[in-house]
Amino acid sequence: MNSVAAASAHGRCPPALADLPPPPAGRVGWPWTEGSPPLPERLSGDVPWPLISIVTPSYNQASYLEETIRSVLLQGYPNLEYIVMDGGSTDGSVEILQRYAPWLSYWQSCKDGGQSMAIAEGFDRAQGSILAWINSDDRYQPGALARVAQFFSANPRVIFGNGDVHIIDAESRISSRLNAVRPVPTITANLGAHCWAQQGSFWQSDAYRRIGGLDRSLRFCMDRDLFLRLTRSGPARRIPGPPLGDFRLHEEAKTARWDAVFREEDRLLRTRHGSRLRHYPAYQIWLYCLWEIEMLKRGLRRRAIRLGFEV
Repeated sequence: MNSVAAASAHGRCPPALADLPPPPAGRVGWPWTEGSPPLPERLSGDVPWPLISIVTPSYNQASYLEETIRSVLLQGYPNLEYIVMDGGSTDGSVEILQRYAPWLSYWQSCKDGGQSMAIAEGFDRAQGSILAWINSDDRYQPGALARVAQFFSANPRVIFGNGDVHIIDAESRISSRLNAVRPVPTITANLGAHCWAQQGSFWQSDAYRRIGGLDRSLRFCMDRDLFLRLTRSGPARRIPGPPLGDFRLHEEAKTARWDAVFREEDRLLRTRHGSRLRHYPAYQIWLYCLWEIEMLKRGLRRRAIRLGFEV
């Protein structure tokens, strides 16, 4: 087992582009040769930047892991805790983690109980007031964490926020945009349809612990289950503005390989959460879902806001 607990990296000055290892040959743009704009020392006045804890679960994703790590570290965010939980990779991931160890709050590489277990154990170590995870084949957009901090500071009662994300391919080319909407657990619980992209979702740590954290038994739909429980425990809102992150679709992605597991857990979550909605007429749920999907297709944001479904 390889395991390294780095000295606490939150509260320090964030690394600049020149501080990090040089990018591989031919890699340019964000986050290889570009970083986020510098941030002021404090969020506003005497208000400090909240501690944000990001967890990355990883297993044999060396092709993308370094890009993910750099997209977190180059946020320029002054109060960051970054934890990487590797499942004992044998593809060069450990060497990447060793190169970036000085800027990680904690990392380990050892056999674990799967993705959900790794994420949950990472959050067990986390001390931040805002939590999120970013998978080792996805990435954040420049300035994402600053916008998240500003959002929660301006909306202190909100416990869950979600923003837009890009869909990217194996070469990091943007193919489309997933438009986030204000979380509506009614639709997701019954139909499994939701636009809460995990790469653009953040939540308050006290709410996370209050609801019991991540369900470690789930292998695919753990994000939907967590987000349903969070949005039912307090206010949830859409984080406005450009995409916060990038969701990578490629042949080796878990999303592309786990169709049977998804179907099994989808049925489980509909039973677990949908039973609460037995008093809602089915036609209302379907009509609402169809309306929301149509709004996403057309991108009619202003109309959605006017009708009160997006904040």
